Amino acid sequence: MTDVTIASSALTAKIAARGAELVALDTAQGQPLLWHGDPAWWSGRAPLLFPIVGRLPGDKALIDGASYDLPQHGFARGSTFTLVSGDASFCCYELVSTPELMARYPRDFALRVAYEISGASLRVTATVINRDARPMPFSFGYHPAFRWPLASGAERSGHCLVFGDDETAPIHRPDDGLLSAWTEASPVIDRRIALSDALFDKGALIFTQPRSRRVTYQGPDGTRLTVAFDGMPHLGIWTKPGAPFVCIEPWQGYAAPVGFAGELATKPGIVILPPSASAGYSMTIAVST
Repeated sequence: MTDVTIASSALTAKIAARGAELVALDTAQGQPLLWHGDPAWWSGRAPLLFPIVGRLPGDKALIDGASYDLPQHGFARGSTFTLVSGDASFCCYELVSTPELMARYPRDFALRVAYEISGASLRVTATVINRDARPMPFSFGYHPAFRWPLASGAERSGHCLVFGDDETAPIHRPDDGLLSAWTEASPVIDRRIALSDALFDKGALIFTQPRSRRVTYQGPDGTRLTVAFDGMPHLGIWTKPGAPFVCIEPWQGYAAPVGFAGELATKPGIVILPPSASAGYSMTIAVST
């Protein structure tokens, strides 16, 4: 396996071959921004979600009339990617279908993930390619976890999320990993959420129709990072109460609604990619202090 470190004058990022996952993001002053993956809370750092986002009923996908074991968030995060190119500020990894993967997801695919640092921004671009003769149903998502508190030694209180637009639509919550049938009022007031443990007592905040395409996470000391996700229509915000991280998750897709029992191709949030076609999904993390 080949892990890679890329850098600019302002940021340093480390990407692991396992999952093509961003596992560290530090400022030039050595301040870590990304959660370090302590399994006492959650071992993830910034996993890639493919070929599904969230859970399916019974962790089973119905594809072409047959049932396949497909765990929550798919298998990309646990797969080993191949490094295909890179330099001091750029790298690209690829995962391609194998007989073992096709036994869980019966499509011939390639997933390429490129990381590029420029100044104080890290841009991640995932490209999904359908190499199969049949249409390919899938979802894709990002799941980066940032330190809470953001600055070392700071208090957890006083941190907030600032949305790029008003968010008045109701949100969902997880219901045994699936999308709840019920909704609740948006917690976004004047484009802002004040972070607290109580906010996550019922699990993640699931925005199935957000207007915003950027969210800024900031602490009381002035450190800020903005997650931009043009082209990704759904969003999750998640942590465990008391945990020292918060996840800002741009998605194309989300968990199956409670009661869903159809083909994967008919699940809300699924993309149907024609043969030989590709689809791209980008996220940018920009840092300022």
